[in-house]
Amino acid sequence: MARARRRFLQVLGAAALVAAAPAIAGATRAFAQSYPSRPIRWIVSFAAGGANDIVARLLGQFLSDKLGQQFLVEVRPGAAGNIATEAVTHMPPDGYTLLLINSQNAINVALYEKLGFDFVRDILPVAGMSQFAAALVALPSFPARTVPDLLAAVKNNPGKITIASAGVGSISHMSWELFKSKTGADMLHVPYRGEGPAIADLLGGQVQVMMPSLPPSIEHIRAGKLRPLAVTAASHVDALPGVPTIGEFVPGYENTAWVGITAPRNTPADIVATLNREINAALDDPKIKARLAELGMAPFASSSADFGRFVVRYTENWAKVIKAANIKAE
Repeated sequence: MARARRRFLQVLGAAALVAAAPAIAGATRAFAQSYPSRPIRWIVSFAAGGANDIVARLLGQFLSDKLGQQFLVEVRPGAAGNIATEAVTHMPPDGYTLLLINSQNAINVALYEKLGFDFVRDILPVAGMSQFAAALVALPSFPARTVPDLLAAVKNNPGKITIASAGVGSISHMSWELFKSKTGADMLHVPYRGEGPAIADLLGGQVQVMMPSLPPSIEHIRAGKLRPLAVTAASHVDALPGVPTIGEFVPGYENTAWVGITAPRNTPADIVATLNREINAALDDPKIKARLAELGMAPFASSSADFGRFVVRYTENWAKVIKAANIKAE
């Protein structure tokens, strides 16, 4: 595992630098200058309605209008994003099939000992797209109203209070494991196959607590169906005024998720540069910014190289948590 992770970090850094380099072949430049000349597929590796799907459709419409070609969203969920990722590694590196990745893809590098692809060798970072926090939430009927209340309830009922997640190794699970590592809280983890089913059972009262990402849960919070005890970000979230951070009660706690765009390896550098430039322009658009803010998200503009380095750091941090908690993929 350690050897595979070291290779991941080394190759990802190199891939990011390659993506940022200028094209050196005239043929490649001519090809890129005509790009795009037909519709582009965004492969979303997680279920419809999640953060990836939301961001893909929001930015896809902007890019369709800007570049004159449709950006078609194709949802291919399964195996924590690994099915779609492997499929994209076999696609032509021509810029017409792109893969949206998120925090889970980086977590998978440490979570799975064997994958049908080399994430960094086969996937080229293009641009960051959005960042967002999760929220520690419960039903309004749940007695705990604050993080200290929850910790007291857990202390009095060890192993009995249930906490849902989108699955073993998911960002909601990792948020809980980080919380557990810093507080010693003993709760019963109930993994689901996706955030949607987990939130549905939380709303139905089958589980008691969850740490879902904000995009699919914020409307339930605003409607009063879920009570936010705190957010996982380092600072307050504008979309949830008055809600404290977990770090205010648990020193050092912080966890922010993200979504970004990648392409198959060997995609021409000029095409990567075009996509990076236009995605960053979309993230600077006032309407896009406003919509992201409504969803509890923030723009994540970056160069392809910076995005690659960010993923390296993120992977390193979660590899430590996964190893310490001895988490294994299902």
